[in-house]
Amino acid sequence: MKLEIKNLSKTYANGVHALKGVNLEINTGMFGLLGPNGAGKSSLMRTLATLQEPDTGSITFGEIDVLKQKDEVRKLLGYLPQEFGVYPKISAEVLLDHLAVLKGVTKRSERKELVASLLQKTNLYDSRKKNLGGFSGGMKQRFGIAQALLCDPKLIIVDEPTAGLDPAERNRFHNLLSELGENTVVILSTHIVDDVKELCTDMAIINKGEVLLKGNPIESIDTIKGKIWRKVIEKTELEDYKANYKVVSEKLISGKPIIHVYAESLPDASFESVAADLEDVYFAQIFGAEQGAVQEVVAV
Repeated sequence: MKLEIKNLSKTYANGVHALKGVNLEINTGMFGLLGPNGAGKSSLMRTLATLQEPDTGSITFGEIDVLKQKDEVRKLLGYLPQEFGVYPKISAEVLLDHLAVLKGVTKRSERKELVASLLQKTNLYDSRKKNLGGFSGGMKQRFGIAQALLCDPKLIIVDEPTAGLDPAERNRFHNLLSELGENTVVILSTHIVDDVKELCTDMAIINKGEVLLKGNPIESIDTIKGKIWRKVIEKTELEDYKANYKVVSEKLISGKPIIHVYAESLPDASFESVAADLEDVYFAQIFGAEQGAVQEVVAV
């Protein structure tokens, strides 16, 4: 099944224009929605999950009108929001069983088998009797995925799922998500570039409610190949470089800033060429949208 989003817009009562004419076509597999905090990702996810209404636009999932047939969508939906709360004094097994009832699994033996299977899949079976209040952040996220997988959903939405996880938990989460994308539409909303690079075959970059880019991550990197240049500078020089070059990213190594600059050719002999990666694409798009300077890097 294919998810199609057309001309979706949303302005909140406080005047924030969260979505501005968003158009996306999302097929089976892992789709990454990449953008900084406040870009509109969560607004789009809540709309897709039937939790809020847009001002304009349409969404279809196969033959289903998402905005008009909410109950039909919810039967096919698995959703892990950015802020996922649990009842701290209830065990994982009991709460997952309760959620299965709410999903319409009324036969006790069927629920027992389903709950055990999902807890095994998310590596929580040995902790099934433990109260959720004693779970680590990574374990709670894995429980969140378990509840999102109830009743074999055809559309799964996960919003910032790896934020705050340690590297080991993040790797476990990646392995779990990669399995889900084989036969399902899985939308991964994140501000972590590596999550998209490692998991997704298709992606979009969104900022200030607008889609800046949609495409395959590897193909997107190819479009700026040979146009990213690196230089180690002094901290005191950073603002001057930002004023005179298209600095798309900066990071500290051993206390010194290393800048990446977008340019069609070598800026000067003090720079060196560096292999572009998805982070360069991401920051070039964000920089271009905010400065009007490098919007030609990757066409939407």
